[in-house]
Amino acid sequence: MQDTIDPEACTTMAEVRAGVDAVDRALVALLARRFGYMDAAARIKPERGLVRDEARKAQVIANARAHARAARIPEEAIAFLWEGLVEASIAYEFEAFDRR
Repeated sequence: MQDTIDPEACTTMAEVRAGVDAVDRALVALLARRFGYMDAAARIKPERGLVRDEARKAQVIANARAHARAARIPEEAIAFLWEGLVEASIAYEFEAFDRR
């Protein structure tokens, strides 16, 4: 994110907002790649019933919690976000599976 400065160096709200907008663009690009993996999963899984995997969901959320803890950001907030992300990913994968 070359067009922004580090958060600690921000002195104006314009700089803060530019940084947030740049991070959001980067997050959407990463999410597009993540959803690409959902397309791959839908292509690879042999049965629709294998789309939802509660054990894997729990593992993904636990991993996100651990990464949040290591990054010293709010673990509960990250778990909440990942719950929504994983559920949206599952819904997307179901749609992708049904299109094949």
